[in-house]
Amino acid sequence: MSRPALTMIVAGLLATGLSGCRYAFVPAVPRPVEVTMPARVTGATLTRAGAVLTVQAQVDGRFEAGYLKVQWFDGPRKLAEDSVYVDGDQRHATFTLEAPEPGSYRAVLSLGGTVLRQVEMYEVQP
Repeated sequence: MSRPALTMIVAGLLATGLSGCRYAFVPAVPRPVEVTMPARVTGATLTRAGAVLTVQAQVDGRFEAGYLKVQWFDGPRKLAEDSVYVDGDQRHATFTLEAPEPGSYRAVLSLGGTVLRQVEMYEVQP
């Protein structure tokens, strides 16, 4: 057998053996990613009824039981703060503030030192 023919046969055998499709990583199917969503405040509303401002909020997601805190502001001026204990059974909170004068009110909601939501009511220009 001639040398070029032998080279072609060896190249053909190597090409068929090396051309198979293979996964380049192990395992072929990766493990599912575990995602944990942080706590979030949903359905937060700030309303006025006469001289009283009311914030209602719902905490959703996974969180450690603790105090949902509200800080009330009129423009840049801090008015008051309050907190309600929330856990897996009690996820709803209602806060009120006596505010007879119109203003540019904000209520900042936080849980465990992390600000989760801010709701605003502008009755006058800030």
